[in-house]
Amino acid sequence: MNSYLDHAATSPMRPEAKEALLREASRVGNASSLHRAGQQARRRLEEAREELAAALGASPPEVIFTSGGSEADSIAILGSLAARPERVGALVSAVEHPAVLEARGHGAGVLPVGPDGVVLEPAWDSADENVAVISVMTVNNETGVIQPLDRLVSTCSRTGAWSHSDAVQAFGHIPLEFQSLGLDLMSVSAHKIGGPVGVGALVVRRGITPCPIGLGGGQEGRIRSGTLPVALAASFAAAATKAVAELAAESAQLTSLRDDIRGLALASGGRVNGKDCAPHIVSVTFPGLRAQDLLFLLDASGIYASAGSACRAGVHRPSEVLLAMGAPEDEAAATVRFSLGHSSTLEDVAQLRQVLPAAVERARAAG
Repeated sequence: MNSYLDHAATSPMRPEAKEALLREASRVGNASSLHRAGQQARRRLEEAREELAAALGASPPEVIFTSGGSEADSIAILGSLAARPERVGALVSAVEHPAVLEARGHGAGVLPVGPDGVVLEPAWDSADENVAVISVMTVNNETGVIQPLDRLVSTCSRTGAWSHSDAVQAFGHIPLEFQSLGLDLMSVSAHKIGGPVGVGALVVRRGITPCPIGLGGGQEGRIRSGTLPVALAASFAAAATKAVAELAAESAQLTSLRDDIRGLALASGGRVNGKDCAPHIVSVTFPGLRAQDLLFLLDASGIYASAGSACRAGVHRPSEVLLAMGAPEDEAAATVRFSLGHSSTLEDVAQLRQVLPAAVERARAAG
């Protein structure tokens, strides 16, 4: 039996999402075509947009389909900078996904975080009227730390900056309603909630118009180009509806499993990172070992976890998130992420309980 504890990288598809994907994939029609098949495809796409908007607490015109969370983040940051040339920069938190954090190469400033992973309160004062966009993720993809978005929104209200949050790890795991949050821009992704890989969305508040960052026909609100993926959109919407409908029950279940994993990690000499965290992510530092050694041993026993974000193309390096939180480099390189999702069970944790203590000992001996 295998224990899949890497849902934050990608989560198994839900049956409802598979059904929608297969149903729509069997049909033909480009949603931009004027013939009957094209218009039928357009209708199904707009139905998916309406369904996803309802799950997000947004209005349908605010939902822009993308190829995933990274593209949504890129449009939010680079598109905002291009749309507001009178403003000279952006601010991003030090613990962002690379799709946001790499805005440093475009002159973005960085909001530092404390040991708890939350943006330091004095850092907000660095924002002024020159900032085009400020981006702070809702739930960190490595630690599960939840950021206070009300502080983001109030700072943007003070400065006139557009507010953006990468909510990829929040959607479907904690309550999330775009219009109530007061954000200008928000990124989400399908495959983190049991939908298909290859589709996400940027939610754009009415009155906000980022510039497109690619060339093409501008099919999505003249913000994003490309032939619209009807089957992927329908599958995403089905997964989102199910995830939101089951959020309360699933959150309670995952919180219990998360706390069990935390207890196992502590008993094995680990240290849990972050305090106010989402229910599905556990970040643990095991001093005295290399994360890749422990992951290799866990994998050999049928337990799948990760060394943090899966967005670095398999390159093992100390976690930038942990470094930003003040961890020494050796501890940042000794950090493992266990993440849960809709298919997680007590059996997954039971298998980890049987394997983890000995695996930690062997990994430390190897180091």
